Amino acid sequence: MVRKGSSFRCAECGFEVAKWVGRCPECQAWGTIEERADSRAPIAKVAAGAPSAPARPIAEVDVETSRARPTGVSELDRVLGGGLVPGVVVLLAGEPGVGKSTLLLEVAYQWAAHSGAAALYVTGEESAGQVRLRAERTGNVHDRMFLAAESDLAAVFGHVDDVKPGLLIVDSVQTMSSPQADGAPGGVTQVRAVTAALVALAKERGLPVVLVGHVTKEGSVAGPRVLEHLVDVVLHFEGDKHSTLRMVRGVKNRFGAADEIGCFELHDDGIEGVPDPSGLFLNRHAEAVPGTAVAVTVEGKRPLLCEVQALVAESALPQPRRAVSGLDASRVSMVLAVLEKRSGNPVGGKDVYTATVGGMKVTEPAVDLAVALAVWSGMRDLALSPRLVAIGEVGLAGEVRRVTGVGRRLAEAARLGFTHALVPPDPGPLPDGIKTLEVGDLASALHAVEFVPGTRSID
Repeated sequence: MVRKGSSFRCAECGFEVAKWVGRCPECQAWGTIEERADSRAPIAKVAAGAPSAPARPIAEVDVETSRARPTGVSELDRVLGGGLVPGVVVLLAGEPGVGKSTLLLEVAYQWAAHSGAAALYVTGEESAGQVRLRAERTGNVHDRMFLAAESDLAAVFGHVDDVKPGLLIVDSVQTMSSPQADGAPGGVTQVRAVTAALVALAKERGLPVVLVGHVTKEGSVAGPRVLEHLVDVVLHFEGDKHSTLRMVRGVKNRFGAADEIGCFELHDDGIEGVPDPSGLFLNRHAEAVPGTAVAVTVEGKRPLLCEVQALVAESALPQPRRAVSGLDASRVSMVLAVLEKRSGNPVGGKDVYTATVGGMKVTEPAVDLAVALAVWSGMRDLALSPRLVAIGEVGLAGEVRRVTGVGRRLAEAARLGFTHALVPPDPGPLPDGIKTLEVGDLASALHAVEFVPGTRSID
């Protein structure tokens, strides 16, 4: 029986419902709806009070105090929009073991070494000795780096008063607990209260704060959705555990572009930025190999060359197998259907495996044409020219559609030594040093690629 004056809230996402249900309608989690005493008070009229500072014309507002200060890690600064703004709150989320703590130790070291201010690193998941061992292994030890192993938010505020740092790193927000909030650490109520308190601290003192966040099995930030709304910047730290490549991807940024990426390589002795990562996603073959094609994708403002590989084999199963790695599975299925229907290449009865090189994840439609060429090349045992790139979105009618930034993509391809490119019609201004072939549909693209120098059949 529902008690009067009570409400029901999901412990995972914070969604409120009128009555108890077994499954949360918002996040689809089972058994997370909890009954809570209704603490909502009637809305009272707010009387006008004295403002803390008078309103001024926007042209007279001083912006020098809000300039970004570089962290010393150039790839991270690229994603942040130049560095850390005073009072900014950054949420860095990623899977366990991907390298979040290693990256932030590097940030704390660079900040302490070059900014002239102290950096305070608070860990709630490890002991101080464990963090010190990692810092020694990666060479990130400095006199102005301060370390505290705390899980109580009041103690963290005490450390901030004692150290007076220029940068605060909290690893992680799910391990912190506030004495003013109910529930266990990591719960919706605690995470919301801890984050709100740290945001208030950052804004009051102009202190940059970096929070480490956990992710769910689906890859989203764990905790209530309001957590992402409270902070100024949300970054996702991505990477395959079997690869050294790591990417920091911007999801939200109030002070810069929200779609930039930073590339890193994780080593035994630390992490370092990769300012020119295009070569990481290409395999340089001594001879042309069937089933490969090169595309140019754009992440933020950065064009990246990626190699798409496809293997087509006769299927012994009633339902042929489709395996996708690093690409959008639904778009690959669509491209296969268009390839069979619009160009007369039967792939319905064959096993098709498609993947990208280097663990890169690509969801941009601009790689559709490269996927189609790689599959067609694998079917025909025709090795495409190693100096050819393909750019274009493939529609259901078989047409090759225009994509944004063709000139920027081709300039990056020309810089890396590519000489020919398949592009959609009317691509706009093009750079020198690369020959372009405009193709209006998939059939004409398959026909044109056979005449590109370097394309040959494998007997």
